Amino acid sequence: MILSIKVKPGSKVDQIFYDAAGLLTVKIKAPAQEGKANAYLIDFLAKRLGVAKANVTVVAGFTSPHKRIELNVTSEVFERFLSTINRT
Repeated sequence: MILSIKVKPGSKVDQIFYDAAGLLTVKIKAPAQEGKANAYLIDFLAKRLGVAKANVTVVAGFTSPHKRIELNVTSEVFERFLSTINRT
């Protein structure tokens, strides 16, 4: 499954939510330098999904805030993950 998200690195808290436009947005504490934010994002999403980091891959947007993430998870895991996300 491919997930399109917007990432906001350097935030005070880790958070995932839908913004006012309905875009899935992830705030993470890690800074956007030397791949730290991407590595942190993978770890954060893997923990939220309850899967190994190997099942979460950035496939596009390596240096952009708009990213495409490949999730190697079952549809049940994906639906459970989506149901936990706050809508603003």
